[in-house]
Amino acid sequence: MPAPTGFRAEKLSFQALPLTGDGSPTRVFTMDAQPGADLQPGIIQQTGRDLDVAVDGPGWLAVEASDGSEAYTRNGNLLMNSNGVLQTQSGLNVVGDGGNITIPPDTAVTIGKDGTVSVIQNGNLRSAVQVVGRLKLVNPPEADMVKGGDGLFRVKGGAPADSDSTVTVSGGALESSNVNVVEAMVNMIQLSRQFDMQMQLMSNAQTNANKAAEVMENF
Repeated sequence: MPAPTGFRAEKLSFQALPLTGDGSPTRVFTMDAQPGADLQPGIIQQTGRDLDVAVDGPGWLAVEASDGSEAYTRNGNLLMNSNGVLQTQSGLNVVGDGGNITIPPDTAVTIGKDGTVSVIQNGNLRSAVQVVGRLKLVNPPEADMVKGGDGLFRVKGGAPADSDSTVTVSGGALESSNVNVVEAMVNMIQLSRQFDMQMQLMSNAQTNANKAAEVMENF
């Protein structure tokens, strides 16, 4: 299954920590940690769909998370709910500079480079273009961005980020995941081989210890 649009690969690290208590002081256990995410951009691919939008360069789209807080994503595969409210595919409201963005019925939608959402009445070439909102685009320092369990990013401390007028988007396009499937598979194979080698070394050490014990018993 391919990674979601705009997905950011996670970085994992493992640390050996001493095990306290009775027994050998050389005992250790391993703890995993998630120090962050890989924020390198993916590839922008043209789709031609009016409600698709890709952040062009650094920056994020603001959305309203399920808990009501403001969160950020690069997944610009948007849709309208039954009330015309602009949302993500998972049903989160897209945040505009003035709140939620509502699309009038029977209109064609255009998303400009600066995130401006404009509509024009379908089939009426004489209709004036109407601006219905502007996507809230932000660009906090990468070091301040924290990935949550829901896949969304937030600013450390939880405060909403300020809009950044320098962030631009490409309408009718989506950004692919930045996960390199081939590289990830190669790394997985290498790690699996290293694990097998370590297990073999442990098995050899156990065998040698057993043989040494047998020799000592014969004396």
